[in-house]
Amino acid sequence: MIANSQGRLQDRRPLSIIDIGSNSIRLVIYEGIARSPTVLFNEKMLAGLGRGIVSTGKLDPEAVLRAVEELRRFRALSEQAGSEQLYVIATAAAREAENGPDFIHRAEDILGTDIRVLSGREEAYYSALGVISAFHPANGIAGDLGGGSLELVDVAEETIGDGITLPLGGLRLQDLSKNAPAAATRFVREQLERASLLQGGRGRTFYAVGGTWRNLARLHMEMSDYPLSVMHHYELDPEASAGFLRQVSKGEFDKIKGIDRVSKSRRALLPYGAIVLQEIVEAMKPSSIVVSALGVREGFLYSLLSPQEQRADPLISAAEELALLRARSVTHARELADWSGTTFAAFGIEETENEARYRRAACLLADIGWRAHPEYRGTQSLNIIAHASFIGVDHPGRAFIALANLYRHEGIFDETIASEIKRLATPRLLDRARLLGAMLRVVYLLSASMPNVIPRLRWERRGDRAFTLLVPRDKAGLMGERPDGRIAQLAKVAGMDLKLAVEEG
Repeated sequence: MIANSQGRLQDRRPLSIIDIGSNSIRLVIYEGIARSPTVLFNEKMLAGLGRGIVSTGKLDPEAVLRAVEELRRFRALSEQAGSEQLYVIATAAAREAENGPDFIHRAEDILGTDIRVLSGREEAYYSALGVISAFHPANGIAGDLGGGSLELVDVAEETIGDGITLPLGGLRLQDLSKNAPAAATRFVREQLERASLLQGGRGRTFYAVGGTWRNLARLHMEMSDYPLSVMHHYELDPEASAGFLRQVSKGEFDKIKGIDRVSKSRRALLPYGAIVLQEIVEAMKPSSIVVSALGVREGFLYSLLSPQEQRADPLISAAEELALLRARSVTHARELADWSGTTFAAFGIEETENEARYRRAACLLADIGWRAHPEYRGTQSLNIIAHASFIGVDHPGRAFIALANLYRHEGIFDETIASEIKRLATPRLLDRARLLGAMLRVVYLLSASMPNVIPRLRWERRGDRAFTLLVPRDKAGLMGERPDGRIAQLAKVAGMDLKLAVEEG
């Protein structure tokens, strides 16, 4: 067997999950079970198994034939990728259709494994776990809109509260309304009256899960010229997006920028997704609508972790892994993270929990661009971080981490760089990204990107807002014009009197 590339984590064992939904069937092959899962391979087909189920009570015959052939391919792909375990889950259409059991037995024979047909309660549970795993912390109502059903669950940090499954999937609404979205509104409203848990979500976040809502968010990004194409943790203001949702709910696609990027099969379901989201906002009055790229599959994967692994910070876990794969020294990266925290404390700079997490992640990722040409290390690092599949970080935090690394490579006084990404960060985060970048520019010149020096650097207070960074005597040879110049830059950014000196004695 050919050995894995060093670009993969050597202690991971691939596993596959096939998710058989009412509209789509998807295979995801993961690098291994991890707090922040990495996808090795991902493929879906829009089978439409649940199309027509309202009128016939059965899975669509043509969709069944297409699905069976695709499942053969999915099994072959899973085996080709070296997956040691194949998990298969099925949701609303398979559990409700009269011919669902026959299809499941046939699919089990093809896949060579048991298929777990999730109950509505189980589907809601795993969807909630997916949201819990993806946000730090989650606090609100998770809503997973599929082709056949809508799962609503209250989530608060690691606690899963009340939940309900409603017959409000896009394909089902399309069938019920006979392709007339306006006719679906009353039914949606009546069904949501059963979801009393929405009242407990007032003033909290609504987490939108599912392909239809992700496509809605993608259109909203295009319409608003949003500077980042990352879907996870994209946020919509309920009031500001109301006009957009009304437009989509009427099927007025010709006037919407970016509609050509949505497949025709998905496009037909967008009005129903918009209607359901409109009615949820009206009933819940959330503070914000946040898109989650993680759902039932990732919740199922999360359930396979030990309790200790589940408690790990997903952002820090992912940053550690990337440092291990791409930095010159992961130990050096960890030393940077610790030293920057000590420096912030010494300077009297207070941090929220998330600010401290983001700072640590930025340090762990500070050397991932070292193989690039020196003139492009900053840009490459920014692009990798800005577009990485990180979870547990919002878009302003992602911008902070990316900008801190850009400043670390390209300097801190060029106001013209990365103007688009800067739009995402708050003024406070922008200032801190520049400050952290200036700190990193100092210590990289003293460590040569190698470990065991940074922990020995310490700040000594010399007066009000005056500090000296002391270098160990046995490392005095590291002193010079360049480090002195960098400490002067840091002093300017920090608004302090800072010096660099060798320890006495």
